[in-house]
Amino acid sequence: MATSARDGGESGEFAAEEAEDDESGRSRFWAVVAVLPFLAIGLGDVVLLLFWGIDPLWGFAILPPILFCSVLAYLVFSTDFLEGRT
Repeated sequence: MATSARDGGESGEFAAEEAEDDESGRSRFWAVVAVLPFLAIGLGDVVLLLFWGIDPLWGFAILPPILFCSVLAYLVFSTDFLEGRT
C-alpha cells in the first residue's frame, strides 16, 4: 500500500512538471513568433546594405546590436518577465 501511495505522489509530481514544461514550451514558441519579424527586418537591412554597395564593414557593424536586441527580446518573452507588471 505504501508503494501505491508513493507511486501516486510521483505521478502527480510528474504531471505538474509536464504541465510546467508544456507551458514554458508555449512561451518559447510565442517568443520566437514575436521576435522573428524584427530579426528578419534587421537581417534584411544588413543584406540590403551589403547589396547596396556600402562598405561591408558597415553592414557587419550593425549586425551585433540587431542580434543582441533579438536575443534580449526572446529572453524577456520566453521567461514571462513582463507578466504581472500592470
